[in-house]
Amino acid sequence: MIEVCKGTNLSVFLQRIKQKEEMENKKPIVLNNLEEWDFTDYIDSLIQKEEAVDLEFKIAKDGLPNSLWDTYSSFANTDGGVIILGVKEYKQQFIIEGLTKEQISQYKKDFWNQINNPDCVNENLLSDNDLYEGCYKGKNLLLIYVPRATRIQRPIYRTRNPFGGHTFKRNHEGDYKCTDAEVKRLIADSDENHPRDSRILCNYSIEDIDKETLTQYRQLFANLKPSHPWLSLNDLEFLTKLEAYRKDRHTKEEGFTLAGILMFGKTESITDPECAPNYFPDYREHLGADDSIRWSDRICPDGTWEANLFQFYRKVYPKLTVILPKPFQIRNGIRIDETPTHIAIREAFINTLIHCDFSEEGNIVVEQWVDKYRFKNPGTMLVSKTQYYSGGDSVCRNKALQKMFMLIGFSEKAGSGVNKIIKGWREANWQKPYVEELNRPDKVELTLPMISLLPDDAVIKLKELFDGKIEKLTQDELTALVTCYSENEINNTQLQYVVPQHRSDITKMLKKLCNEGFLIAEGNGRGTKYHINESEGKFETLEDKVESSENNMESSESNMESSESNMESLKSNMESSKQNKQRMTFEELQALIISLSQDYISIEEIATKVHKTPKYLINFIIPRMFQNGTIERLYPGIPNHPKQKYKATNKNFNKQ
Repeated sequence: MIEVCKGTNLSVFLQRIKQKEEMENKKPIVLNNLEEWDFTDYIDSLIQKEEAVDLEFKIAKDGLPNSLWDTYSSFANTDGGVIILGVKEYKQQFIIEGLTKEQISQYKKDFWNQINNPDCVNENLLSDNDLYEGCYKGKNLLLIYVPRATRIQRPIYRTRNPFGGHTFKRNHEGDYKCTDAEVKRLIADSDENHPRDSRILCNYSIEDIDKETLTQYRQLFANLKPSHPWLSLNDLEFLTKLEAYRKDRHTKEEGFTLAGILMFGKTESITDPECAPNYFPDYREHLGADDSIRWSDRICPDGTWEANLFQFYRKVYPKLTVILPKPFQIRNGIRIDETPTHIAIREAFINTLIHCDFSEEGNIVVEQWVDKYRFKNPGTMLVSKTQYYSGGDSVCRNKALQKMFMLIGFSEKAGSGVNKIIKGWREANWQKPYVEELNRPDKVELTLPMISLLPDDAVIKLKELFDGKIEKLTQDELTALVTCYSENEINNTQLQYVVPQHRSDITKMLKKLCNEGFLIAEGNGRGTKYHINESEGKFETLEDKVESSENNMESSESNMESSESNMESLKSNMESSKQNKQRMTFEELQALIISLSQDYISIEEIATKVHKTPKYLINFIIPRMFQNGTIERLYPGIPNHPKQKYKATNKNFNKQ
């Protein structure tokens, strides 16, 4: 049961946190029946997490620490978080010191007085429900939930002046002071009435527009909207409709916009100091088998093409979809027969371009591996991660660019892009995409893992290993077990990206899997790692059982093998018996496979040469060789890739 102190009800406090966490690949920590979740569990889960980008412990022994307001500013300007007063950090360990009732009462009074004082902070984002006082193992604590400030509220800063080191943001090292340039970008993002890409550039003309790009765009537009009235307009009139060229009614200034030059401009016109001097779109492909080669293909401004956004998209998008299961087709410039996965890739790519902060340092980077995609763009997110994952909010930094892509069918304004990304990956049964915000310089990274949640080979192996017991596991428990098998080991943090549960619920699930004999824990506290409970004796017994079964079921194959080796001395019925008695040990079979796999080879080829079935090798031999580090996959992140092959690492192994 919960130890309740006077103050905000715990369920109300946790409900506030739910709004932040429920969509971030985590299960909400608020339960319908509060008895299922107590304050002790909640604090335990936070202490295991340690201080992070959304969590801060402060001892507050002698009053509210002044640094509390730095953290308030940093949480509000980043992605929110929880401040816990009454906890001391000593040698990377957290000690619950606690606070007295009198201290908590005074601190709450001081807190509300200061947060409403503009000489302390510029804006109060909190309500009574954002403070909670609770008892943890007999010690009183005060918890403060700081929400992420909205786009128009930021920046949140100390004193009455946002500049000069009074504005803070958060990273994994703690609170840090924003530079004046960072503050200016926050202020610019807060102005919804003047999108970044609507800025009129000085001294730009139609000569800065790449004519081939504009012609190609107009053709796509005509294919999609053959009767549209804009088709009769001349180029400048057409560009004006696209907001690539505009006139400011207040200043009477007119000219090409940032969006217009980025979309249709010549490379040197884009990188001019007046436009976007940091602009450098970069596609990097990592699909080769040779790790010594940095990338197998690269597309970036190299002087051979006009590197505007339109041409970058046209060159890169076909590359991104070439390895997807269903081929992507284009007829007359219009996409045909897109799968949800293709749509997800397209939405992720377009989002990277239209949400980029072109005034920030850094490049647009699109990376492709055999097991994942990663899209990076300079800037910060204009919505919280909760809003991002839930979708439906169309908040765009570059609205004119969004419009330009939308008019040729490459983007939507309804805010459904993220939903389509998640749907496409869910239907492919791949791990959920996740987004991260990085600082110094500001950068947003979206990763789309192409790793199956339940690869067939792993499920088959686990069913055999645990004699069918995994049938009783929940979907999340099975996913955790399969992930552990595929990655050789897991921890709580890794599973937060895979299983839609809160970190404390994941801890309970992992303990349950350990108690039931599926996993073995190694280490303590937040450093605990988990391995499949694959004891040598059980494994060997199961191997013998399966191989014996295979020999019985495939007696004709066994007889043929024995006959070829002993045809001059033994009869057919005796040869089968002798073959069963003289099976190769694992070490002998491993050595044979290594000798056959000096170059990449398929499992079918290996099976033929060692006289074993592919199923037996893939379920029992290859996993052990991975554990020994003696073999590697051509597609390491996709175990069941249709073109999967294997190669020896030539690492020393134990022949005993």
